Amino acid sequence: MANDLNRITYVEDEPDIREVAQIALETLGGFTLDICVNGMEAVEKAPSFEPDLILLDVMMPGMDGIETFQKLRSNPKLAKTPIIFMTAKAHTEELERYSALGCAGVISKPFDPMTLSDKIRGIWDHQH
Repeated sequence: MANDLNRITYVEDEPDIREVAQIALETLGGFTLDICVNGMEAVEKAPSFEPDLILLDVMMPGMDGIETFQKLRSNPKLAKTPIIFMTAKAHTEELERYSALGCAGVISKPFDPMTLSDKIRGIWDHQH
C-alpha cells in the first residue's frame, strides 16, 4: 500500500543519540533505516534509498538541518517526502520557522525511545 511507512532516512551527527534512535526505530518500530551522520551524506544517499520519510536533526556541524531540508526538497525524488525535524530547540519561534518551511512535524530532544516510533507514525498518519 502506498501509504505504508517503512523506510526512513535518519540524519543525526551525535553517535549516542543515533544509536538509541536506531534501536528504537528498528527494534521497536520495525522500520528499515538508512542512517546518515550529516546533511551532505543525506543529500547524497536519500534519493537512491527512496525513503517514505526523513527524520532530520536540526543542529549539525557543516550543513545544518534547515540547509539539508532545502537541498533534499530541491531533489525531485524527495520533493514530497515528509520530513520531520528533531531538535532540542523546540521553542515557539523555531517551531513556526520549521512549519513555514513545510516540515511534516517536530520531535523534541530528548525523546523517549519507547514512544519515538509512535510519534513518527502519528505525524505520518496526520499527513495521509
